[in-house]
Amino acid sequence: MDIKLVTGKTLTISEGESLLHALKRHGIYLVSSCGGKGICGKCRVRLVEGNARIESSGTLQPSEIDAGIVLACQTFPEKDILIDIPEESKLVVGEKIALSRSGELIELLKSYNVEIQPIVKHITLNLPPPTIDNNISDLERLKRALLEEKDIIGIRFPNEFVSSISKILRDAEWNIALRYADGHDAISISPADMDMDKYGIAIDIGTTTVVVYLVNLKDGQLIDVGSTYNSQIRYGDDVITRIIYVTESKGLGELRDSIVSDINNLLVPIVESHNINREDIESAVIAGNTTMSHIFWGINPASIREEPYIPAVTFFPRWKAETAKIEINTKSLIYTVPCVASYVGGDIVAGVLASKMHRKSEVALFMDIGTNGEIVIGNNEWLVAAACSAGPCFEGSGIRHGMRATEGAIESIKIDPKTFEPVCKVIGDGEPLGVCGSGMIDAISEMFLTGIIDRKGKFVRSTRTGRIRDGTDGPEFLIYKKDGREIVLTEVDIENILRAKAAIYAAVSLLIKEVGFNLEAIERVYIAGGFGNYLDIDKAIILGMLPELPKNKFTILGNASITGAYLCLLSKDLRREAGVIASKMTYIELSVSRGFMDEYMSALFLPHTHLRLFPKVKQLILRSKNLGK
Repeated sequence: MDIKLVTGKTLTISEGESLLHALKRHGIYLVSSCGGKGICGKCRVRLVEGNARIESSGTLQPSEIDAGIVLACQTFPEKDILIDIPEESKLVVGEKIALSRSGELIELLKSYNVEIQPIVKHITLNLPPPTIDNNISDLERLKRALLEEKDIIGIRFPNEFVSSISKILRDAEWNIALRYADGHDAISISPADMDMDKYGIAIDIGTTTVVVYLVNLKDGQLIDVGSTYNSQIRYGDDVITRIIYVTESKGLGELRDSIVSDINNLLVPIVESHNINREDIESAVIAGNTTMSHIFWGINPASIREEPYIPAVTFFPRWKAETAKIEINTKSLIYTVPCVASYVGGDIVAGVLASKMHRKSEVALFMDIGTNGEIVIGNNEWLVAAACSAGPCFEGSGIRHGMRATEGAIESIKIDPKTFEPVCKVIGDGEPLGVCGSGMIDAISEMFLTGIIDRKGKFVRSTRTGRIRDGTDGPEFLIYKKDGREIVLTEVDIENILRAKAAIYAAVSLLIKEVGFNLEAIERVYIAGGFGNYLDIDKAIILGMLPELPKNKFTILGNASITGAYLCLLSKDLRREAGVIASKMTYIELSVSRGFMDEYMSALFLPHTHLRLFPKVKQLILRSKNLGK
């Protein structure tokens, strides 16, 4: 049987094989957060022609089913079929993104005034060949050359390394390139003239998403980018539910296999498209929150959620890729950005490193807005951190038409106050496929100012617009409709977003109070998170997610975790600096704070229960009411 794509490409499929599996076998990767169980509803394709057995429609809406939308993981063709794959269903591999970011990242690296010193070092050696008079062993000859030519001692030589050196030394005529990790094992030797480009990967393991950077270790060039949803979502939206799954269902192996598979699946199209040998990927850096880092390494995170909330490890040894099961050079070393405490992990340490707030005297606030909301306040003398659970809504999960900030996502929305008609801006300027975090923030802020929703986030039925209607999940607002495709924001979606923003604002407010400061003392605010590049600061303040401060105090960093991982991949000095950041950061546990719930409940309104905290927003509300009269 054949699968025909509307683009003209034809693929084979075996009897009883799911559409998702067949596409993957042919190098076409779809987003499948639930691992093909039909739960996440992300692997959507349109069945144009042909018959197939549909085992489940999952969360698909009746209108989508009527339009021929099926879940690839639940679809088993019975004869030749014709399908169309929507852009939002495709796994994101972004060579274009890499090209645009590469120069920016290299300039950032240069600004730290550090040399490129990857985890694995390369040196060339010209060994004197053995003679009757110079008859020391091959290994001793190598050690002596290291000492005399490079003043290097203390390298360990594993059995598998030593077992291959005799032939390689002679084939290379004693002119070799050695790869080794500083203070660790020798990795490999090769003829010096075969010393090709070597690569590394920087990985951001988010609770909701996973991002992989492929980097040339010689010059720091970013070659390609891959990203997808973290398949662990099928076990729970947040770290707590995943820890519970580990402890109650003995699911550590499943969760670990999920994230490792995500990383390996992202690597496949990247290395194939650039014709790169996996053996030439010789180092990796992992940045993730404390739970994600534990699960990645197969370490039980149970103690993270049990008082006094102590993780098993915060500074991870450099273990090898074969231990991690990452499909790169098995002897490659993996550096894990150190964590701080139970709920402030290596992703935040990497983000602070990328922001440079730890090098400056000004008092700054760092906010990483994702599934978890982590907050850091401080400067070059001190750093204090806290965390809260915000939920995955800003990254698209749990929202009817939510998606990540990738091509096709509605990134901003403006609603006409008289006609209530929305005008959308889409990433990539094509047809909208869904709405990302920044678009959600815009939509709710605009709906609030135009009177479509009240301060509790409930729809005002008296609003003169047909865009407010009853849907399958209750009241909803129609953002976009064309050719049978609709994008809505439901009242349930709005509730989820308000809970998330309330948690973030409460954490910021409480942390500032805990260190004895007020908002006026904050000189700079760094916003990190996947959707940050598209965030409208004014709209986020109207929503009540960000504190009302002058706009010029805010700096958008985007995904600072992957940026910090990139920096650590390339610089020994910055890896050391990351360790210093983690060591000096003081952690405050908000879950035992009596004031957190009070702050949270007050922040559930738009923008906040106490409008005195948002004087400019209060003026906007009054102005909007006057315009509506």
